[in-house]
Amino acid sequence: MINIIGAIIGGLIVGALARWFYPGAIEMGWLATIVLGIGGSLLAGIFTSRGRRDFHRVGCLASVLGAMALILIGKLAGID
Repeated sequence: MINIIGAIIGGLIVGALARWFYPGAIEMGWLATIVLGIGGSLLAGIFTSRGRRDFHRVGCLASVLGAMALILIGKLAGID
């Protein structure tokens, strides 16, 4: 249960940071922001994790960049 709550809070933080750093307005609700943050973390985890599951600042940065990449993919695909 704690892991789920941590994923939701982390997803909200990562998603909010990605929306803040991404140029231009990103119109989405808080639930979509959480999903964006969790998706960005998963995307970053695919490329950056090497079997580690602990907290690193670089992993947080990669999660935000992964979420920003998902925003870009959504914009290019026409999903608004």
